Amino acid sequence: MQSRLDRQLDAMTIRRRTVEHVFGTLKHWMGSTHFQTRRLGHVAAEMSLHVLAYNLKRVIRILGFAKTMRAMKLAGV
Repeated sequence: MQSRLDRQLDAMTIRRRTVEHVFGTLKHWMGSTHFQTRRLGHVAAEMSLHVLAYNLKRVIRILGFAKTMRAMKLAGV
């Protein structure tokens, strides 16, 4: 791993910009720095809800509310 990082000096910078941003945004939007539940199964469910909310917010921002609702109705949701 270290040898790959030595060859690509900006790899960690790129990773922080792309991946870490999502987790930072999730924590900021949801106002949570810690999970509210205990046990792995419950934490996984909580994280899934956070990710679902994040993705829905992004879709609504990109498509707009009306187009998102239309797409959900067409999908049978």
